[in-house]
Amino acid sequence: MHGVLVVDKPAGRSSAAIVEAVKRALGADRAGHGGTLDPLATGVLAVCLNAGTKLAQYLLADDKAYEATGVLGVETDTLDRTGRILAERSVDVDEATFRGLLARRLGEQEQVPPMYSAIKQGGVRLYHRARAGEEVERVPRRIRIDRLELLEFAPPRFRVAITCSKGTYVRSIVADLGTDVGCGAHLAELRRTRSGRFTIEQAVPLDGIADLDLASYLIPLGLATDLPRVVAKPTQVGPIRSGLKLPLETITDQNYQLFQLVDEQGRLVAIAHPDAGLVAYDRVFPEYATS
Repeated sequence: MHGVLVVDKPAGRSSAAIVEAVKRALGADRAGHGGTLDPLATGVLAVCLNAGTKLAQYLLADDKAYEATGVLGVETDTLDRTGRILAERSVDVDEATFRGLLARRLGEQEQVPPMYSAIKQGGVRLYHRARAGEEVERVPRRIRIDRLELLEFAPPRFRVAITCSKGTYVRSIVADLGTDVGCGAHLAELRRTRSGRFTIEQAVPLDGIADLDLASYLIPLGLATDLPRVVAKPTQVGPIRSGLKLPLETITDQNYQLFQLVDEQGRLVAIAHPDAGLVAYDRVFPEYATS
């Protein structure tokens, strides 16, 4: 039971709670997730099982896709429907104008993380500071929005499809759109439809996981990441698993900064990177975890 299970996270529960529920239902020794979702959000949650937990950090770096419903005219302190209302204003914007505002938000940009977020500052998570009534300066982060498409427009509510880079706060996008309009906005519903190579079509409901034919749904380690794939020769697999640094030129002639090494059957052997002309290993996977 080593790999990634894509779960359709229900609303109202934390990602950590979902991971724990999957772990108990399947009797896994270890479990983690490849990118958290807020409790109000639903959709794709990649749950890494056993040796799959070694891949979690690489899944965090993947792009994400969402469908988000916003409400114009109401601002909250959390930027979503769970927060305290700070301001209410009338809504006066037509669909054509709103579409134009969406187009202006595309591309690379700076985004200031919201106060109600899990980022640590001074060793304390921001949401703890926010709940204590503090407002601290946050360092903007570089993000990228590749898609911001209007799906429905029925003021004060609207629904958009978003494709974005890791670490992007959809709550902040919705709030920024409200600022652009001049009346404020907050996030009402959020559904993640893709996380890296995992899609909502692959996702299984949390209820009934214990009765799944797991072999049909568990994604093998060698198919779980979007890292470039390099096939190791049969004579190299043993040395790689023992941690021997082989000459880079005997492995690949490509200038990869990070890549996955698989055997001829496509089974994951290691996550690796170049190191002074040699191949160094970030993670090595035992044969039992990939068979």
